[in-house]
Amino acid sequence: MNNPEYDLVIIGGGPAGLTAGLYAARARLKVILLEKAAIGGQILVTDWIENYPGFPEGISGSDLTENMTEQAKRFGLEIETNDVTALDLTNPVKIIKLSDREISSHTIILATGANPSKLNIPGEDSFFGKGVSFCATCDGPFFREKTVVAVGGGDTAVQESTFLTKFAKKVYLVHRRDQLRATKILQERALENEKLEIVWDSIVTSIQGGIFGVEKVEVENVKTGNTQEIQADGCFIWVGINPNTAFLENSVKLDESGFIIVNDKMETSISGVYAAGDVRNTPLRQVSTAVGDGSIAAFSVGHYIENI
Repeated sequence: MNNPEYDLVIIGGGPAGLTAGLYAARARLKVILLEKAAIGGQILVTDWIENYPGFPEGISGSDLTENMTEQAKRFGLEIETNDVTALDLTNPVKIIKLSDREISSHTIILATGANPSKLNIPGEDSFFGKGVSFCATCDGPFFREKTVVAVGGGDTAVQESTFLTKFAKKVYLVHRRDQLRATKILQERALENEKLEIVWDSIVTSIQGGIFGVEKVEVENVKTGNTQEIQADGCFIWVGINPNTAFLENSVKLDESGFIIVNDKMETSISGVYAAGDVRNTPLRQVSTAVGDGSIAAFSVGHYIENI
């Protein structure tokens, strides 16, 4: 098959995918964006974004998604709701297997994102975006002079909890063991921080609140079984993050955590296949970095198409 249906197929409709679609459509490539759920990804359920450039007062996740989508469509991006079940990347023309048919393309951009691991406790979902968060960089400033609970014990949990103390008056870090898993220097900084208190040998069992958001967090000591309620305005959860790469079946190289390995051009281990946004191995997962990834990936695709 030398004449595929598309120049580019983008899998994933978050900020990275939408930006890639905008750039590709504007470059007059024949491109389609596939999203199995709602366009926007995780920002769609983000109540308010105030660190994305160009919006000094901030913008809701749903409004930013709508703006991005309309802008991409204006340049002719085709968007379809469909589930990608498998990929055949063995030949120069890639085969994308959907729930109802197969399509072909010269190139693919994987922008399927990642999802934070959850505690699966009462209140976690119902208060998401209303005090429950997985991102200190995104939401920390909303908790100035407030009390928050954080959950976890690895590098991310300790580093982000320390970051939260720049805003919150008090941060309780709940960890199920009697020692942290984070690197020593991060532990030292946390233990020396007067605004950070570690709740050892404990787990969060529920998050409670009212119409205005989180009000308290219930914590249980795993050794004694004793419970306590911490009055708090928010709960940050850092117990891992899962890239949406299961459908790839290791067809491209992944790192030890399952994220797609790319170079500075967003190229994966397979020629003609690129990755952008939270699904790739990146030190920061933000709307702004996803947008940057998407534009670079689309630019790289353009060069690839020109050369074939």
